[in-house]
Amino acid sequence: MSTVRHAVPARRWYRWATTGFSVVMALVFLVAGWVGIGPAAGIGMAAVMLVFAGGVELAARRSETVKGLLDRSDERITAMDLTATTFAGLVLITVILVAFVVEIVRGQDGMPYAWLGAVAGIAYLVAILVQRLRG
Repeated sequence: MSTVRHAVPARRWYRWATTGFSVVMALVFLVAGWVGIGPAAGIGMAAVMLVFAGGVELAARRSETVKGLLDRSDERITAMDLTATTFAGLVLITVILVAFVVEIVRGQDGMPYAWLGAVAGIAYLVAILVQRLRG
């Protein structure tokens, strides 16, 4: 009897996280669009998410980068993803701040942008605190 164990990657679920999330969001968009705008809008938004999920799955078969982004097995690709996510976050925070200022200059409320900025700031502080306490 063999004592060799075949290790199952602990992160195997990562492979399906993006696709699963996309399918769940397609259902959320379907319901929200159907209720809030109309059936065609809900179906259209859900279709976009499902096409995205299918596109990611097809791309993962041909692209080592996409496959690495999905399964998190390559440290270099994971580092690239972290850098890209950081850049996207900075761009989004900049857009939120500019949109807030534009709304205020127009004499509008600006509070939706203020709330988005506050959530981003609090999330940043919590992340720093958690990393500091763990490290």
